[in-house]
Amino acid sequence: MSQPTAFQKPATVAQPGHANGMALVLGSAVVWSFGGTLARFLDIDDSWTVVFWRSVFAALFLVGFMLMRDGPRMTVTLFRTMGLPGIAVGLCFAIASTSFILALAYTTVANVVLIQAGVPLIAALIAWVLFRERISLLTWLAIAAVIFGVSIMVSDSIGGTASPIGDALAVLIALVFATATVITRRYAHVRMTPAACLGTIIAGSVAATQASGFAVTLPELGVLVCFGALNFGLGLALFVTGARLVPSALAALLGTTETVLGPLWVALIHGEIPTVNTIFGGAIVLAALLSYLSVEMWRQRRLDRRVSTKDRHLP
Repeated sequence: MSQPTAFQKPATVAQPGHANGMALVLGSAVVWSFGGTLARFLDIDDSWTVVFWRSVFAALFLVGFMLMRDGPRMTVTLFRTMGLPGIAVGLCFAIASTSFILALAYTTVANVVLIQAGVPLIAALIAWVLFRERISLLTWLAIAAVIFGVSIMVSDSIGGTASPIGDALAVLIALVFATATVITRRYAHVRMTPAACLGTIIAGSVAATQASGFAVTLPELGVLVCFGALNFGLGLALFVTGARLVPSALAALLGTTETVLGPLWVALIHGEIPTVNTIFGGAIVLAALLSYLSVEMWRQRRLDRRVSTKDRHLP
């Protein structure tokens, strides 16, 4: 699962619990990075069966997490107050989580993960198109680099040497995650956890109508529990807990750990080596993202220093 970057409001670097927040967000990225590796352990022909069971276990984990964190009454309130923005974010999660499983049947984990790395910049582009939010020259350059890098990564499928379905689904994942990011920026009251839980319920319901069957072996069920409850559910729980304690740019920067580790785990454990185009294009996407996020963090630190300086000079 790609890191859902920029879902939270920016925080100041001096905020208490900053180190804990960094550790939690980094932990979520490490947990999410095993998604492709877990999927490759499954020998289930019907991808919809995988979507169903992963969604079921993810939903159970997220409901349990909210009940422990917020209590029964507040959990119900969170779902009731999501409104249309929350439903829209839930639909984005449903499309993304479903497309992730389906894409892995057609392309490499590296392609799926690296294409998703451009989500923060795609979100900026969508916000400009829909709401005319100002985009700096640096952001435009980074967006252009991401588009160039992704075009290199999908060139194998365009050239007919690989299936275009997997790359198309990977691009769809990036687009819907970016859309969810824009929605939550515009509607700051939308809470990610109930929206994501709704997404798993939607995905599981759709998968139940499409799956050819639900029977799995006991070892496969164990992998599916880890895939849904731990990889998706625990990763999201760590992220939403830690993301409130760190600036959004830092959370996105820590999220690139998933982008780096995801293809590495699959290569080491399953011997799935990405193509040269995937490595080259992914390097361009990562370089653009890291450059963009580094500048954003530098700007945030400057803003924090200005605010603290003004506070010290107040009578």
